Amino acid sequence: MTVAENEINKTTKQNITPVVEDYLKAIYSLRQTGETVRTAALAVRLNVKPPTVTAMLKTLADLNLIRYEPYRGVELTESGEQIALEVVRHHRLIELYLVEALGFSWDEVHDEAEVLEHFISEKLEARIADYLGNPTHDPHGDPIPNLDGTLPETTANTLADFSPAAREVRVVRVRDQNPDRLRYLSEIGLVPQSTIKIVAAEPFDGPITIQISKKKIALDRQLARLILVEEMKG
Repeated sequence: MTVAENEINKTTKQNITPVVEDYLKAIYSLRQTGETVRTAALAVRLNVKPPTVTAMLKTLADLNLIRYEPYRGVELTESGEQIALEVVRHHRLIELYLVEALGFSWDEVHDEAEVLEHFISEKLEARIADYLGNPTHDPHGDPIPNLDGTLPETTANTLADFSPAAREVRVVRVRDQNPDRLRYLSEIGLVPQSTIKIVAAEPFDGPITIQISKKKIALDRQLARLILVEEMKG
């Protein structure tokens, strides 16, 4: 049993509520951007008021799930990160199951998974993973944590980081849950595993023009930052 597992065992199950899990997952997700996680960002992500976030952060610190100093940001402890990764695994497996087994589209699954992620048992999680062939990525290309909490390695960069000098690139991940944007990306064919060519990139944060099949499309730079791609080899 790991140190993190021992610490979690010291924290009673009734303390690990869906709200606690939502906070830990939000902190984990914001940390993945490389920026310091602050109260204001959590309030926006969780759609709550900053004083509510502050009160919950104190509770999470008391449970030894985060390290928190006012005005200096939030970090997960090993125990907090383990819980966050388990919830992320549940969420992404459920999203893929909804698409593969039940015929949902990729723009419909996020809200459903947000609810179900808190309530599936380890047995059901294992059955879903086995049914899906123990997948490594969800419908958006987001990596699914392994049971030991590790993630598949990637060499992807955002579409905004590539220049027109790059060869063709393959879309590997779309870091967006907005249904309207996901439907738009699906309509133009900009989905994981699609191949695109970068035609032009305007300066000063201007749009990026890509070519999908024979169609040229201008993308807002902000949207381009949400799309992760890898350069095609050979």
